[in-house]
Amino acid sequence: GASIFVYPGAFNMVTGPAHWQLLQQARAVDNQVYVVAVSPARNPSGEGYQAWGHSTVISPWGEVVATTEHEPATVQATLDLTKIDEVRANVPVSFQKRTDLYRVEHLQK
Repeated sequence: GASIFVYPGAFNMVTGPAHWQLLQQARAVDNQVYVVAVSPARNPSGEGYQAWGHSTVISPWGEVVATTEHEPATVQATLDLTKIDEVRANVPVSFQKRTDLYRVEHLQK
């Protein structure tokens, strides 16, 4: 399966503070992967679209590994891919299917 999800985004000054990091953490934990989310910096002139900024790297456990603020910057992080196996071993969601409660059907087009 996947180890890293990379998402571009440009949340604004309302949705950014409320949801930007929260959604990254949720996707990382849901899928047990690293999430790298990149955003444009905020326009210093205050004109036009104002992005929240805050490019961020989240671990499979939902921890912030690295982040930026709203000004132009590069986010850098070293990703320990063994953490993915560790999280998947401790929380084995892929093995916790309850086929006694529901059925998964594969549909073909």
